[in-house]
Amino acid sequence: KAAGEKIPCLTCYDAAFTRVLEAAGVELLLVGDSLGNVLQGQDSTVPVSVDHMVYHCACLARVRSRALLVADMPFLSYATPQQALATAARLMQEGSARMVKLEGGAERLESVALLSAQGVPVCGHLGLLPQSVHKLGGYRVQGREPDQAEAMRRDALALQEAGAGLLVLECVPSGLAQEISAALRIPVIGIGAGVCDGQVLVLHDMLGITPAEGAPPRFVKNFLVGRGGVREAVRAYVEAVKSGDFPATEHGFE
Repeated sequence: KAAGEKIPCLTCYDAAFTRVLEAAGVELLLVGDSLGNVLQGQDSTVPVSVDHMVYHCACLARVRSRALLVADMPFLSYATPQQALATAARLMQEGSARMVKLEGGAERLESVALLSAQGVPVCGHLGLLPQSVHKLGGYRVQGREPDQAEAMRRDALALQEAGAGLLVLECVPSGLAQEISAALRIPVIGIGAGVCDGQVLVLHDMLGITPAEGAPPRFVKNFLVGRGGVREAVRAYVEAVKSGDFPATEHGFE
């Protein structure tokens, strides 16, 4: 971040893609609970369990050599600080994760502080929170209202001070995301949040492996179009993130 270098990240769920993504230069592999949607056929991430996450994380860890391996803590697996600690222990000891990610702001500070104090690297997640989609009423841009934007700024700073070493912003107005990125010491990874310190996409979205019905999210770009195969597409994604060509203006929100 200090050098202004962009961080290319992708979700990953198995050993085969781990090898492909690392060879192409992906620097962070997120074992996302998005596996519920793209691998299990679920309509949200809510049904994903800790056992599922441990299994898929371990698949990556067996062949990972360089990229930072981050694992999502699934729905209701970190409702209390002690539960968060127990879940993180499984993800790191059984799944060999190097960092855990949890959703939420002020309500997660005690958990983040406890995890950090016990030597667990933590990634926060603000903006659209997929695990809370039923409460939010759908997948919608967050932070457009002034009070929401201010709360997100406060939460981002508070997560950093509680010990988070990384932050994901999802579906947030580009201007707000840039403000938060500039205000934090830690790297901010965007998805539908304009230009941040790095970018992440769901692997299957980046390769155009999405449901036939409906249009893909605005922030998604299919890097397989016009290229000879998956390896070339992933290399193109990495180069586009590092050069600043992705995301473009049309991939963000106002």
